[in-house]
Amino acid sequence: MTKRKSVYKGKLLNLYESHKKMPNGAQAYFEEIDHPGAALIVPFLKGKVVMIRQYRGVIEKYIWELPAGTLEEGETPYSCAKREAAEETGFKVSSLKKLGVVYTTPGFCNEMIHIYRAECSGASDAQGDPDECVDVRILGKKEVRALFSAGKILDSKTICALKFAGII
Repeated sequence: MTKRKSVYKGKLLNLYESHKKMPNGAQAYFEEIDHPGAALIVPFLKGKVVMIRQYRGVIEKYIWELPAGTLEEGETPYSCAKREAAEETGFKVSSLKKLGVVYTTPGFCNEMIHIYRAECSGASDAQGDPDECVDVRILGKKEVRALFSAGKILDSKTICALKFAGII
């Protein structure tokens, strides 16, 4: 039996307290974040990887990432991936191929990220979000691997996606 109580409703996510019966019969208490899901893109432009250095206010620093974004209400992961790739890189997406999915932190959050490989072409007319500080960089696979080996790529969703894409 599951009992769930809303603790906080926000713009991006909702927080709940719940009590659930576990498969072994025990009752367990959880603090759960309900998230709408997201899409992440491994964009390629002429064989090189389009990465971003994005400022993350929660940790107050720039980190290396791949473009990603939260699903808007009624939006498919495919549409979200196309939109976010254009907004965050400035390039048009000519093709998308789904590589897989990951749960970011299943101990307390149900966020599922859909990972896509994108082939990109010329400039898009999409505008980034005003609350994002993003520097776009086009890197060879060896450069991406060097950043990873040097401990400069710390974003878990990016690391998973680079692995799905066979880059690291």
